[in-house]
Amino acid sequence: MGRGRQKAKQTKVARKLKYFSPETDYDALQRELQAQRKRESGDDDAWRYEDVPSATGDDDWYDGGR
Repeated sequence: MGRGRQKAKQTKVARKLKYFSPETDYDALQRELQAQRKRESGDDDAWRYEDVPSATGDDDWYDGGR
């Protein structure tokens, strides 16, 4: 395929993406934001990174750059 046809296809795709506006699911957005607020408020259901067990079981993987 020549450069002209390739560029034309890319332009067509870019234009489609630029002007395409999908339907927004506001209910799903509200649920997601409410869940995020619960995590930030420190609820018991929220988890912290420190609470997640190590996948390797080795917590000393970082040697301080030695």
